[in-house]
Formats: sequence, structure tokens, C-alpha cells
Amino acid sequence: MTTPARPPTRGQPDQQSSAAVFLVLRRMRAPLMVLILVFAVSVFGLTLVPGEDRAGRPDRLGFFDAFYVMSYTATTIGFGELPHPFSDAQRLWVVICIYSTVVAWAYAIGALLTLLQDRAFRQVLAVQHFERKVGRLREPFLLVAGYGQTGELLARSFDALGRRLVVLDSASERIDTLDQGAFRGDVPGLTADVRSPRSLRIAGLEHPCCEGVLAITDDDEANLAVTMAAALLRPELPVLARTVSAAVAHRMHAFGTPTVVNPFDRFGEHLLLALRAPSSFQLLTWLEAGPGAELPDVGRRPRRGRWVVCGYGRFGRALTADLRGAGVDVTVVEPPGPAQEQAVRDGVRVVVGDGSEPAVLAQVGLDSAVGFVSGTQDDTTNLSLVAAARRVNPRLFLIARQNQPEDAPLFTAMDLDALLVPTDLVAHEAYAHLSTPLLWRFLQEMPAQGDEWAAGLVADLVDCCGEHLPALWKVRLTEAEAPALQPWLAAGAVRVGQLLRHPEAREQRLRARLLMVLRDGRSLLTPDPELVLAPDDELLLAGDRDARWALGTTLVVDATAEHVLTGERRPVGWLWRRLSRRPAVQVGDVDRADAPR
Repeated sequence: MTTPARPPTRGQPDQQSSAAVFLVLRRMRAPLMVLILVFAVSVFGLTLVPGEDRAGRPDRLGFFDAFYVMSYTATTIGFGELPHPFSDAQRLWVVICIYSTVVAWAYAIGALLTLLQDRAFRQVLAVQHFERKVGRLREPFLLVAGYGQTGELLARSFDALGRRLVVLDSASERIDTLDQGAFRGDVPGLTADVRSPRSLRIAGLEHPCCEGVLAITDDDEANLAVTMAAALLRPELPVLARTVSAAVAHRMHAFGTPTVVNPFDRFGEHLLLALRAPSSFQLLTWLEAGPGAELPDVGRRPRRGRWVVCGYGRFGRALTADLRGAGVDVTVVEPPGPAQEQAVRDGVRVVVGDGSEPAVLAQVGLDSAVGFVSGTQDDTTNLSLVAAARRVNPRLFLIARQNQPEDAPLFTAMDLDALLVPTDLVAHEAYAHLSTPLLWRFLQEMPAQGDEWAAGLVADLVDCCGEHLPALWKVRLTEAEAPALQPWLAAGAVRVGQLLRHPEAREQRLRARLLMVLRDGRSLLTPDPELVLAPDDELLLAGDRDARWALGTTLVVDATAEHVLTGERRPVGWLWRRLSRRPAVQVGDVDRADAPR
């Protein structure tokens, strides 16, 4: 019976750390041996060649003197003939040694330059440098596998929040762009196979500061491999993976509980939310866009009626299924082929042909349709389809799929009602899930509150902080994060409206809004100001930087907490407390008359 090999732990030396040394020794072995041989023969020969001292007596150099002379000769320093002038025979030997060492040095330097240009050697050095940078990290970081458009958007968003990242990608040109990005902190990046568990370990998968893994390459199988490795090596880590295949998503869920984002499915859910509750969709897209994002328009709602979908690939199938599930009549336009046959098997009405042809559009009946979706994998085709459909029926609700980031100006100029950019959608979903832990839960439960509630919350946030999304942050009312509030929380003397007062001007409300309270696994969205907070409650807030600083002061400074809750100002120092001699306010003796209603 064999015992399985135990994987090396982080404290054990990795073979990669000595790979560069062995590679240098292998590649430079012959040049170094030639150089050493020439030097040894030169020294030994110089000791054998007879010379004369200053008195004209026969003399020979010792090994030390010969070694010294050849050292400054071979290195072109040239101190002169020491310890006394050479004889002609010695000078002839030194001339031979000079040219020999020049040839040996040229050979060694050429081999060294060739080694420095060798791709394998440079890769080894890059891995060592990357591994050292990751090993020195002492802050929580996210491991990002895939640095395409989605990875770049996430990197900039998380960098703005002060979060650290470590990046892996199989394309060297993508990793090279990390050095060109104006990031606040250093972002270690490595060109490597993201499927390899060894690459993931080098990137810090087993590092104690790794707080999550993002598998967001454009290869579903690679994302599955990353998800599997993370689940087996670090099962406690949260994993977010991207896929456009339902089968791959099912295989991902076999390894733990990763968050799987399918941009096609999510777009269908967003579209239905926009059709049914436009204010809820406006709030969702605003919160997912990140701090500083401008409030999006509500957009127009399409009329009830039939939709036309051009392209029955994965996106077309997912969107058609969502629309038909909502009771919408759908007509699919697809050229002959497997996709068209699949649409027939799915029971969808299919018009066979090219959607950009006038005869096909006439057969579809665009003049009586209310919505048009151009969802092929080619941006030029999608733009031409939208233009043709708009000419036939200018009142159509137009949706298109953008595949390439460089085509963004063209789709913007087309003035569409809705646009699917899969990379952006995945980036927004990942940001919502990982930026603030409570935000994802808030977004999942928010649609159930109704469109009127969402419109009111949007108006409240705009009134509080303007049309640019404020910062979102989480607060735990624990002993560690809110020590000053613990006695008041235990006495049931802290209400939402009291907590959100300014410590310097208690009559003013902070420029912040409480979005959600999580208590014992239950969530309360936009709670009433009279809600009594309890120990260990988790709060999701939105507000400006000053409000976050002011609330942080209330949470940790006893005198500030007492002033905010009671209106009493207490001296902080011992001397001022003795001089004031004012009776202490008992915990729970809170003036409730001035609480905001």
C-alpha cells in the first residue's frame, strides 16, 4: 500500500526558488569551465616561465604572485609588471594569456547575454520575483485568475477601495498592462497557466491573507479548474466563477458553494426586472456600478407584445427562455444549422434566414413587434441588425450584445434601450459580491420590496448624497468594532435614528443612509429610524467619507457615543472630569423626545 505524497506547505522551500540557480549553472557551465581553465593554465604557466630579479639573478614567480598578476591582467586593470620587470619569456606568456582570457571572457559574456534573453530563464526570474512579492503581502488580497476586460474593471474598482489583488493570466501582454495601470498599490501579476494548481499556489492560494478567488477567464474549462483547485486546497475561501455554460455551472457547484455568474442568465433576469420594475432595476445597476457612479436613467418601458430575437446561441436561448417564462411571445431569426434545429426542438417559432435581409424582416413582422434583440457573436452583424430593425419600426425596444470592448463607441452612438456587455456584467456582479459582503444580499432581496420602495430609496440617496453613488460600507456592532456602544446596546438604548447623528452637531443627520440590518440571519431593508439596534447587528450603509469617519468616531469613543445618544458632553481627561463634577448619565437614560421621526 502506497502513501500519497503530501503537498509541500508554505513554509517548505519550493523547487522554483532554486530553478534559476540550476538553470544558470547548466547554461553557463561550458563558458565558466573555459574561463577557469584558461585562468588556471595562465597562472600555472606563469610560475614555470623563468624571469630575473632586479639584480639579474634567475627568479620565478610563486603561485600567489602569478595569481595576482593574472587577476589584474585578465580583468584588464593592468597594474604593471610586479614584483619586478618581466623577462621576454614572461612577457610572451602574458601576451598569450591576455588574448586567451579575452576570448574566454567574450565567450562567457556572450553566453551570459544569450541566457538573459532566454525566455525560460526570464520566466523563472519572473516567477521568483512574483513569489517573493506575494510572500511579503501582509494585507488581505483577492486572487484573480484572468485579466481581461472583466479583470481590469475589477482591479480598478477594488484598488479604489484599497483592496489588494494578485493576478494570474495566460497572456503575457495582459500582465504587461498591469505596469501601465495607475494603481494605488502594487498589483503582483504573473503569466502562467491558471489551470495549474502549482501556479495558483505560487499566486498565494494557500497564503493566510488570501480572502477570495475570482475565476474570470474567457475559458469555462479554465474557470472550472480554478474553482476545483480552490475548493480542494482552500475549501473555506469564497470563490466567484464566470461561465456561459449551464453544464459547467453544474460541475462547478459540485465543488463547494461557489458563486457562479452566467452573464447571459443574469442579463435575462435584469431585463425582466427592468420591464416589470424599472426603478428597482435603476437602483440595482447604480449600486453595482461602484462608488462615484452616476445615477443611470430609468429608461423607457416597452409595450406588451411580441419580441424578435436574432441569434439562437447561448445568449439567445437564455434570453428567449426568460421572455417565454414571463409569458412573452417570441419569434427567433436564425440561419439554417444546429442552432435553428435546437430552436425548433425547444418549441420556439423560427424564421429561417439572415435577419439583416429585408425579406426576412418582412416575414418576421417587425412592424407589429414591440422588442428586438440582436444577440449574435459578431458586433458588426449586431449593429447592422439593429439599424435594419429601427428603419422598419422606430418604436421598437432595442437590445444588442457587444462582444468586443473596442466597439463600445459604436454601440453608444446607436442609442440602444439595453446593451449586454458580458465582461462588464460579470465585473459588476463580482464587485457587488466581494466589495461589501452585505451588498450582494441586499441586491438579492431588494426586488421583493417593490418598485415604489426602490424609487423612494433612490430619491432618498440622491437627496442625501447627490446623483453620484456614495461609498458603501459595513459595520458590525461587536465589541471589536463598536466598543463604545456595547453598554448602550445591551440596555436597548440605541436606535437607528440616534446612531446616524453627527457627533459635532447632534441636531444634524449624517450624510448617510442605513440600507440594511442583518440580525440572526434575518435582514431588514431600510429599517425605521425607531428600530432598536442589538449587539452583533451588521449594518450596510451608504454615505460620504465624512459621515463614515463621524460614525466611526461614535462607535469607538465613549464620550462621543454618550453625546450622540444623550446630548450630554462629557470631559474626556481626568482633570476636566474632576473640575466639571457633573453627575454621570446612566446607561439607558436616553432622551427620546428629540429622536428623529
